[in-house]
Amino acid sequence: MRAVVLQEFGSPLVLCEIEKPKAGPGQVLVQVRASGVNPLDTKIRAGRATHAKRTLPAVLGLDLAGVVEEVGAGVSDFVPGDEVFGMTGGVGDLQGSLAEYAAVDARLLARKPAALSLREAAALPLVVITAWEGLVDRAQVHAGQKVLVHGGAGGIGHVAVQIARARGADVFATASPSRLTVVEGLGATPIDYTTTAVDDYVTKHTGGEGFDVIFDTVGGPVLDASFTAVRTYTGHVVSALGWGTHSIAPLSFRGATYSGVFTLLPLLTGRGREHHGEIMRETAALADAGALKPLLDPRHFTLADAAAAHAAVESGATQGKIVIVVN
Repeated sequence: MRAVVLQEFGSPLVLCEIEKPKAGPGQVLVQVRASGVNPLDTKIRAGRATHAKRTLPAVLGLDLAGVVEEVGAGVSDFVPGDEVFGMTGGVGDLQGSLAEYAAVDARLLARKPAALSLREAAALPLVVITAWEGLVDRAQVHAGQKVLVHGGAGGIGHVAVQIARARGADVFATASPSRLTVVEGLGATPIDYTTTAVDDYVTKHTGGEGFDVIFDTVGGPVLDASFTAVRTYTGHVVSALGWGTHSIAPLSFRGATYSGVFTLLPLLTGRGREHHGEIMRETAALADAGALKPLLDPRHFTLADAAAAHAAVESGATQGKIVIVVN
């Protein structure tokens, strides 16, 4: 089969022929139709993601959508011909999705939502699992709460806004001036972080009380700002990017709480993979109900364009998720 292979960190991606895998016990062989590209993929390629524990040579790509070709022993949830999606590899020693076929743990998959194309479905797994683990598993977002999403027009952020709204929360989101209309279109109240001070938007939108839940997708000083913008006693801050050195004193002084999300853990340890499949099924239900839809960059890439797709993500100038069409 054709696959895009990384031989050494920092080296170019190479399109070549490798052996087609087979479905082992508990696995599904998927004919990959589309592969979502995440900033993490580009960091792994560059050798700047030691936490992903990627072994080389490797086929990269965390997210896939495709069609089941065969099922291994012990698999009863899928049959050949099923359209599926999930975050299935690309870290540790697991083959990624930049290949024509992938043998993946069936527990990580769900049937593709009927409302989305395979290309759209491939854009969701990593970002939606990250948002779900933060907002639902950790913060338990519910109706009546005020939720602030930092980076609301970004890959994780635009999905987080939709999940919080689907759970009945009143959602606010920070964005750059050029992306405020995107946030507003998703149903969140936009906040221009370049012109509005933290104290000002906390006062304006919460009467100075602070937000019930803050989901940080940016990290650094934005996480620090979140500690001062959360509601006293009952507030909760969740971050998908905890890099840096932070003082949690402002959070402690408010009696609030914090959680971190490390989405790769089930892939790296083998533990908790069933829950990722559950999240994907919940995602499909939301999409089919019209409550969740990914924003896609209009550009089209193929396996032969994988390097260009990575460059597009690294540019920071995408207008939605980059997806590579494989088959």
